[in-house]
Amino acid sequence: MYFTDDSLLPENQAPLMITAAPYGPVWMPVDCTPEQKLPVTWDEQVQAAVDCYNAGATLLHIHVRDPKTGHISKDFKQYNDQIGRLRQAVPKMILQLGGSISFAPEPGEEAQFQSYDSRHKLAEVDPKPDQVTVTCGTSLYDLTALHPVDDAFEGTRFTNPAMLHAMANLVADSTPDFYLENIKRLVQHGIQPYFALGHVHSLELVERLIRKGYYMGPMNGFFSIGGGGVCGSNPFDLMELIRRTPHGSFFTYQTTFRLTHPVAAICIALGQHTRAGIEDNLWDTTKGKRMSTIQMIERHVRMANELGRAVATPEQARQMLKIGVTYKSTEETLANLGLPPNRRPGNMGFIVHETDGMYHPAAQGGCGHIHAGEWEEKLDIPIKMGASS
Repeated sequence: MYFTDDSLLPENQAPLMITAAPYGPVWMPVDCTPEQKLPVTWDEQVQAAVDCYNAGATLLHIHVRDPKTGHISKDFKQYNDQIGRLRQAVPKMILQLGGSISFAPEPGEEAQFQSYDSRHKLAEVDPKPDQVTVTCGTSLYDLTALHPVDDAFEGTRFTNPAMLHAMANLVADSTPDFYLENIKRLVQHGIQPYFALGHVHSLELVERLIRKGYYMGPMNGFFSIGGGGVCGSNPFDLMELIRRTPHGSFFTYQTTFRLTHPVAAICIALGQHTRAGIEDNLWDTTKGKRMSTIQMIERHVRMANELGRAVATPEQARQMLKIGVTYKSTEETLANLGLPPNRRPGNMGFIVHETDGMYHPAAQGGCGHIHAGEWEEKLDIPIKMGASS
């Protein structure tokens, strides 16, 4: 994205979208204190969603936990049932399914994403979620690389050497055979792909597949950083991710363990969006001190309030993310994302979209607003989508 002189002023920033992540697959109930309330029963999982919404979160990142085992479920009937419960309990929240299903091992087991066929089944969950996360590009995701396992991890399975070995060798498996098919199936079922990216090169992959016509819709997602094999904790790398995201996209920044707090503070100040919850972190800023999902969400709200930045309502978040919107062509997709058009034969130099040279309102998405692809007709503006040098 491009920063102008007034981009850091709160009145010019989009409202902060906070994603709650209270169900994480990394942890088991034994890892969490009673105060952290890792939800296990169906009632607890539903209540966690309600509490996150009341605290200020507008998106809910979901992993469905089987109450009988305490593990993340691989039974898709349970996904159907739980999405149905959540639609009743938090009808305004944007429901986002974690596309990995589960990667948390038992000590000594291999840590891995589920098979391609299993992950594709998330497109068939009914009632359908609003979004499903789609990893693009296979990467090592070693949580142990940036975080020395010391006495701060006491009381968790991370102190088990076999568990550490498994997590150090976690690979987020996503080749083109997976993500191209996964995106196609999600779009066919009316679900928005939410791109889960680990570094700037995975962002490049998404732009390439858009330019080749594999996806025509809003580009939203999150950067999952803070591990070996993906973007680490260097703030200059974080700034490069922010700089490279298209102007018309919305990205959340998610990292691991105590890094979540400074990364959230940076992103809130810069007009970006955040994720909070015990899926990513069990600790406060003080080493060894525990923190709940609700406390983390409330902290993000306080930081936004201190800077004068508004926190998004569900209606605003739905409009910004353009839930339910698709585009009719690659050219329209690129234009709405603020990306240059594809180069045509004979074009030299920097490529821009052809317009009539006048200012026009941005295309909007969401119920009751002009949908992208209809703006020329509704506003009676003869805009020709194309390229010129």
